[in-house]
Amino acid sequence: MAVNTADARLEERWRDILSVHARTMCEIDRALHPHGLGASDFEVLDLLAADLGEEGEQCRVQNLAGRVHLSQSALSRLIGRLEKEGLVERSVCAEDRRGVWVSLTRKGRDLHAEVLPLQRSVLERMLGGAGQEPSA
Repeated sequence: MAVNTADARLEERWRDILSVHARTMCEIDRALHPHGLGASDFEVLDLLAADLGEEGEQCRVQNLAGRVHLSQSALSRLIGRLEKEGLVERSVCAEDRRGVWVSLTRKGRDLHAEVLPLQRSVLERMLGGAGQEPSA
């Protein structure tokens, strides 16, 4: 059976996207490892830092779940690790006892600010040249 050329191009493009994603995540992991963070840890801190302007502001974990590429249980474990490290704080939602709030601690904000240039440097190196193959 002959493969449809358009389908083959679409499939190849999809595999290229997955490959760039995997390589970029590995590079972010490598850059942030000395700071005790992985790419997913940073992603959660980065989303919280972007969403929470003032210290003490909170975000529902459910709102993060739709924005990170983790299952609900994996996100919950990740937030638990970040909390154990003193980077975030969790609290139960008073209006809905099933809901959980999360906020960045001062330590979390400081670490985020410290490693943000490292993560952005990796993104620039891996994705900066629009339409160009990322450097290996």
